[in-house]
Amino acid sequence: MKDFEVCSWNEWDPLETVIVGRATGARLPNEDPSLRAINYAGMKNTDPIPSGPYPTHVIEESEEDLSALCAALKGLGVTVLRPDPIDLSAEYATRHWRSSGYYSYCPRDSVLVHGNKIIECPMPLRARYFETESMKSTFLNAMKQGAAWISAPKPLLLDESYRTQNISKDNLTLLESEPCFDAANVLRCGRDLFYLVSNSGNRLGAHWLQNLLGHEFQVHVLEKIYSYMHIDSTISFLRPGLVLLNPSRLRPDNLPAPLKNWDVIWCPEPIDIGHAKGYCNASTWIGMNLLMVRPDLAIVEKSQGPLIRALEQKGIEVLPLSLRHARTLGGSFHCVTLDLKRKGVLDSYF
Repeated sequence: MKDFEVCSWNEWDPLETVIVGRATGARLPNEDPSLRAINYAGMKNTDPIPSGPYPTHVIEESEEDLSALCAALKGLGVTVLRPDPIDLSAEYATRHWRSSGYYSYCPRDSVLVHGNKIIECPMPLRARYFETESMKSTFLNAMKQGAAWISAPKPLLLDESYRTQNISKDNLTLLESEPCFDAANVLRCGRDLFYLVSNSGNRLGAHWLQNLLGHEFQVHVLEKIYSYMHIDSTISFLRPGLVLLNPSRLRPDNLPAPLKNWDVIWCPEPIDIGHAKGYCNASTWIGMNLLMVRPDLAIVEKSQGPLIRALEQKGIEVLPLSLRHARTLGGSFHCVTLDLKRKGVLDSYF
């Protein structure tokens, strides 16, 4: 593997090195309290949950789309790495529970890169406990080149870590028994990081992250905005002073204080790309889940015409690509990538 350095402070500086996920082997794990509380909080406890491998056509078409993304990024001069293939069907256990794997499709979910730090996050879903195994060889190589490779304390993920009664998308289901969060609950903006408290990230997780990063950085804890999962279909940083916001979750009166002086694009109603029958892991707002290649170039799902025009009006060129099963698998271009190096320096934007 080619040697490379890790350094990425924000979501928009020119992209130099990135991991692009894999759809191969993606599956839904067997039901357990974590899966029910986090991924299916909007369903009744008696509603059936699918399990087992995703349909073959979903995997094959997603791999085609990810390969096209890799080719496009390489054409822009970006170094592209991929997760190693692993057996996601293999069962594993702790002293408290058993599970099997999920997928390697969304590397952004499990790992937070900030500066030269690679932070493996304490994910609350049991099926994702060992998900970063597919990127260990990349992280080992990066560590040899000077990256600080850190793994958060592994959570116990006991049954009592989750709300099991009266669960809904508007009622937090991840409790405060131990630090837990997906990396996708966090957006980076230099010295400021924005952390969404939701079913996939609790307040203790934000506390742990603030302690780790120290007083030089500020972790802004966002609450009562969107309780379901992740932040990158609610807020997308485009460049210093410009942010894309989801108008179904944010309004001028609940806008995070640091963003009140920024220019805002209120995301147009997204075009629904649909999902495989019985497999819906993202709302239509996954359409605003974009990847900034540099401050004037975004990769956006090609069906999102209104969003593309809104970005172009702000001087952002758009490279339209396809991720046909973004809603089925639960991730679009920001989710399926993990930037390891962007050409830029640490700065404060507020």
